[in-house]
Amino acid sequence: MNQDLFLTLLQKMFVLVLELATPILVVGVVVGLAVSIFQAITQIQESTLTIVPKIIIGVLTIILLMPWMINLMISNVNDFFNMIPGLIR
Repeated sequence: MNQDLFLTLLQKMFVLVLELATPILVVGVVVGLAVSIFQAITQIQESTLTIVPKIIIGVLTIILLMPWMINLMISNVNDFFNMIPGLIR
């Protein structure tokens, strides 16, 4: 395996990780911003108020997006496995 092929595979894996993590991170940022605005308006400075909604919404996002995430992961893993015979030569 040459260096260019290795770097291409590494890049594809990093893109896959970003594609899988981005929806969860975006939802977490949006919820965090909404909670921060709520805290600024009401002047409630409770630390659990920032963590608990993010955890709940993050888990719900994972549950809702799990079929899409699994299909994306399976298709990419199949592509990587299909490339193995060409790499052995």
